[in-house]
Amino acid sequence: MAENSSVMEQHGCIVCGKVYQLQVEYAPDGRLVDCTVTSPGGRRVQDAHWPLVACTKHGQLEIDTALAKHYPGKAIEDREDD
Repeated sequence: MAENSSVMEQHGCIVCGKVYQLQVEYAPDGRLVDCTVTSPGGRRVQDAHWPLVACTKHGQLEIDTALAKHYPGKAIEDREDD
């Protein structure tokens, strides 16, 4: 049985593009299992399919607007209101 893999990745804030480090865990088939923002000032944007990050200074409305712009027609699932 294959194990999940954990990698460090850089991702830009969904709103402004500021770069953050994320520790991302993938299942053997490539599905996202979990991710954690390891850089200060960033927070995870809950989503079932992609490792997404936003600055802590951005509100939920800004994040939702950016998500709609970058991923039109996609439903964002399993998102928590932080």
